[in-house]
Formats: sequence, structure tokens, C-alpha cells
Amino acid sequence: MSTTKDATSLTALVKKTQPDLTRYENLYKTLHLNPELSHQESETATLIVEHLQSLSNDFEIRTKIGGHGLIALLKNGPGKTVMLRADMDALPVAERTNLDYASQKKQIGADGKETPVMHACGHDFHVICLLIAAEALLSARDSWSGTIVFLFQPAEEAGDGALGMVQDGLYDADKHNCPLPDMVLGQHVAPIRAGIVASKAGPIMSSSDSFKVTIFGRGGHGSMPHRCIDPVVISSHIVVRLQTIVSRVVPPDEVAVITVGSIHAGAAENVICDHAFFTINVRTLDEEVRRTVLDHIRKTIDAECAAGFCEKPPQVEHHMSLPVTNNTPVVDNTLRHVFADHFEKAFFVAPKSSLASEDFSILASSIGKPYYFWLFGGIDPVVWDALEKVNKLNTVPINHSPDFAPIIHPTLQTGGEAMTLAALSFLRG
Repeated sequence: MSTTKDATSLTALVKKTQPDLTRYENLYKTLHLNPELSHQESETATLIVEHLQSLSNDFEIRTKIGGHGLIALLKNGPGKTVMLRADMDALPVAERTNLDYASQKKQIGADGKETPVMHACGHDFHVICLLIAAEALLSARDSWSGTIVFLFQPAEEAGDGALGMVQDGLYDADKHNCPLPDMVLGQHVAPIRAGIVASKAGPIMSSSDSFKVTIFGRGGHGSMPHRCIDPVVISSHIVVRLQTIVSRVVPPDEVAVITVGSIHAGAAENVICDHAFFTINVRTLDEEVRRTVLDHIRKTIDAECAAGFCEKPPQVEHHMSLPVTNNTPVVDNTLRHVFADHFEKAFFVAPKSSLASEDFSILASSIGKPYYFWLFGGIDPVVWDALEKVNKLNTVPINHSPDFAPIIHPTLQTGGEAMTLAALSFLRG
């Protein structure tokens, strides 16, 4: 925990070293205009490298890690190693913000089809805020000692970006040779009032598991259902039954969400199709609850298929798993006080966990290191305050919405200062 004097000097240092944001506003608009889907972030990576090289030759830059991921090392004498992470991919969303820098870009998606692309989750802010922090920490080198790893991660939206970097030898001495960090720090812009910073110890974001389930029936004429095995009826029973796992299996004081996001079957009203498939997403905050939910999902699917007389077992494909983002208490004990001292009333301890998910923690958990993740606001304070007065904050566009448009200022300043402050908290003597 910092003393008041330490906190005051730290705040003064952060304020003193923050760069002119005019350049970064322009860089942000360029990035927002040119979003790239997961695993396709080549132009974004190039932009990052070119900007870092324009700041200093002292950054040791290593590229093409797990795809388009990259790291930039800033070594400054003995001390701890701190990793600062920003994700950089965008989403297959058609932008509706009407901003003069709104994306019109299209790319070929994972399904092989052309799709509009938008930074609908704010990863463009994450990139620019980390670049701001890089310049600030470069300017503050006389005031800290150690090593900073600036990590720019691809494919967060695909759920495999962090793991991909680790599996590609991020920390391997004979590959990318990233020094092992003593801690990993990250942040995310959120649909809360701009200028706000929020975090908490323990779970701050949920785990996420995604499945595709295929039910096999026996097709035939709609007039002869007794000669068929209808996968639509069986799938419908499963979809409804899954919700009883939340209401009747999971304890009422625990959190679990089961969402069937899509269901597909058949093509004609008078044909009973021979198969149907649907997709499931599961969110939990506790590993035991997660295991229980996943176990009961499989049992429910099998039981309904047996009750429907399916002649072939269902096919359950596990597409993605993301762990709970579980902030390390000892890191929280430092940063919670540092953030509170610096941002004052604009910092608060989040009252509950978010059920959004992140792969950020894998960068630390894969090597047994602590980590910490926080949120910073991006909603125009004027808009926020007006909606709050009429009790309509639920209409604020959220992440992944085609209308999600965080305001540039003070969002860039808040995110840049938070990253700078967090690094200095552990590297200052």
C-alpha cells in the first residue's frame, strides 16, 4: 500500500510524462478506420511497430508471435519485469455509429464469406492506450528500474490469441525469448462513464465455454411423423431443459448463464429433417459450478436423445473455453490504493463481476504468475449523465454493439494514465 506522499509523487510523475494526445487521437482514428478480424491483424501490427520505432530505438521488438502478436521490451536496469497487454483484433460487425471515422472495411471471415468489420469491442482503444503508456514510461526512465514487456495480442475475440502466443514459444528461450514477467497487467474499455476506472479482487470476468451440438434423427414426410425421428422436437426439449440446470441444479447464490445462441434445422415446412444443430454458450464464475454445469449439459443432451429414440448418439463439439479472470489479491492490494489515490472519486471497486470473458489471464497462468485486470469507462459523460437522470442507462450501447462508440477524450487519457500508473507502481524504487 502506498503512502500519501508516495501516491502524490507517483501521480505527479504520471501527469508530467503523459504525451501530447493529439498525435494519438489521429492514430486512434486511423486504427478505428482500419479494423482487422482475429488472425488477420497484419496492418495493425505494422502500425504498432512503426509507431514504437518512431519513439525510440531502445524498444526490442519481436513480431509474428502466435500469428500477428508482438512484444516490445524496454529494459532499464535491474528490477522486476512487468508485462502490459493490449488486444488488437476487431469483430464482424457493420458499424452504425455515424462517426466521421466510422469503419467501412470488409474482410473475409472465418466462414469464407465477406463481412463488414468494426472495432466494436474497443480493442483499438487498448492498443492506443498502451502506446501512450509506452511513450510515457520511456520519458520516465529516470524514475523506474526493471523491464517492461509491451505485449500486443491478436485473436482475443476468437478466444485463442493468448494461448496461441504462449504455444508459439512466447516465453521459450530458443524462440521468442520473452522474459518471464513478475506480473501481467491489462485493461478493457467498458460501457461506463468516461474517466471512471473500476476493478476488484477475485473474479472480475467469467469463464466461457462454447459448444456446437448436432442431433441426429430420421427424416421423412411431415404427414408421417410416426415413421420419423424428429430432431427439431428433440432439440427443442433440450433447449428448454437446459435452463433448469441454472434454476434447479446450480445453487441460487452462485452464478451461471446458459445461452442457446442459434438453432438450425430443415428447409421445408412439410419435411421432417434428419438432423438439427444448435450452439451453446456457458458462463460461470466458479470452477466447481462450471464443472457441474458442463456435466449436466451433457447428461441432459444424452437423456433427451434417449427419450426421443435417436438411433445415433449426439455430436457435441467443444469449440472454445476461456478461464475465469481472477484478479490476484496481492496485486489488487497495491493497485486498488494507487488507482484510488490517483483517480480519486473516479475510481471504484466494482460491486460485482462481469459475465464477459477474456483470455488475458492465460499469459500469466500458463507460467504461474499473478495478474490484474481492470475496466475504464468510455461513454460520453454528458450522454451518461442525461440518461442516468431519466433512468435509461440500459440504453447505452455496449461492447459488440454496432453503435458502440467510446468518446476519444478523456478515454485515451484515462487508459494511458492507468497503464502508466500500474507499471510504475511496481517498478519505482
